Amino acid sequence: MVAEQGCIQEPSCKGIYRLLEYCAAEEAVSPLSSDARLECLDAQNSLQHYRPLQACKCQRGSRREDHCLKVYWTVRFAAYDEYEVSPYEELKLNLVRNIEVSRMASIMAASSAVVDGQNQCLKAAQDCGLYEKCGSLRSEYVVACTKRATATDNSCNRQKCHKALRRFLERVPEEYSFALLFCPCSDTLCGERRRKTIVPSCSFEENARGEERVGKPNCLSLQSYCSRDELCRSRFADFQHNCLPSSLSASGCMRESRAMCLKAYTGLIGTIMTPNYVSNSSTEVSQWCTCEGSGNELQGCQRIQHLFSNNICLRK
Repeated sequence: MVAEQGCIQEPSCKGIYRLLEYCAAEEAVSPLSSDARLECLDAQNSLQHYRPLQACKCQRGSRREDHCLKVYWTVRFAAYDEYEVSPYEELKLNLVRNIEVSRMASIMAASSAVVDGQNQCLKAAQDCGLYEKCGSLRSEYVVACTKRATATDNSCNRQKCHKALRRFLERVPEEYSFALLFCPCSDTLCGERRRKTIVPSCSFEENARGEERVGKPNCLSLQSYCSRDELCRSRFADFQHNCLPSSLSASGCMRESRAMCLKAYTGLIGTIMTPNYVSNSSTEVSQWCTCEGSGNELQGCQRIQHLFSNNICLRK
């Protein structure tokens, strides 16, 4: 917001920025005409020289995150496919937190779901319940994600469910949240507990009105919907930036940070791109979407799927 205020105080910058705000607002409603789009793109190019706006970043989970992201994407008008760079500041974790995150990452690779005779997913749930903040915020999203919309409508309020999920993941230390999300399983009961950690029936599966369940959406449609929402688009960009795979890296990650990849992955939970496990006995994950009916865009659709199902950085 500092960069935005600096721009507004300069008359030449302010006029261009206000025009781009109008462009972004109009584009969100319906596609602009070719002439209007050209004018907006010219304004975007004119703002390239104002470095503070071009270089500004946002803080994950901050009180004004939504507004900051609005500014970030306003100066990148119509850049719906700009996923190479994260809009978020580099996360500065202290040494202890880094160790905690790395320890949680190591749990994923554990050969057994039972350590010292105790089921790790059950232990994670018990530990969360004993920590007041974790227990209360977990109860909050469970209620939000399971409450029926009306007496005759079995679907939940997905917006409230997502918001409560994000609150949990942003406010509860990784020591507890990562243990719930990434605990290893080898049996059905454990796997179901782990899958329901993020309440799949509400947070990512499409439900029709009443009891009827509709099929999976196309992955391209899912990404298109995500790109129109500043928070979802930002979290998806952060995920691609921090989970970029590399076969030449020991960690499997281009940026050599498994902890940052896991942090970015959890950032997707609570958006329309919420992923989840596909099996009760493995750590394979996927989006709730399909590539059926993609036509000549099949390759682009499969790319979205492979970001989760065939990503060496995320898998490791």
